[in-house]
Amino acid sequence: MSIIHKLRIAIGADHAGFEYKEVLKDYLSAYELKDFGTYSAESVDYPDFAHPVASAVENGDFDFGVLVCGSANGVAITANKHQGIRAAICWENELASLARKHNNANIICIPARFVSAYLAKEMTTTFLTTAFEGGRHQNRVNKISC
Repeated sequence: MSIIHKLRIAIGADHAGFEYKEVLKDYLSAYELKDFGTYSAESVDYPDFAHPVASAVENGDFDFGVLVCGSANGVAITANKHQGIRAAICWENELASLARKHNNANIICIPARFVSAYLAKEMTTTFLTTAFEGGRHQNRVNKISC
């Protein structure tokens, strides 16, 4: 009998991504999920949520991370400060697929002000279910860390 690993997902957002984070939490309820905040639409600082999500993925407590802010730039820049993180900004489904296939990205960053909630769900599903291709891409990923 084999044991199937249930994906563990860390999720976080700032105020601009709060609504989509809540939508994604419901959508991802079949997974083991931890919400690192924010917990309302009141203005907050995105690093306060991006760092804990990135740390949780980096230290292996979670398999993947989902970060949402207005443009996705702030959370991606913050998450990518962590040595073991490859956070990818995605605004269309093909980018979510390529981020996994070619870059072995472990956090998807979603720009809530630029995509629909439907697309955010679609990209997240693609991101979580697409395998890293390895091979020549592994060599490139190995060169990312300083």
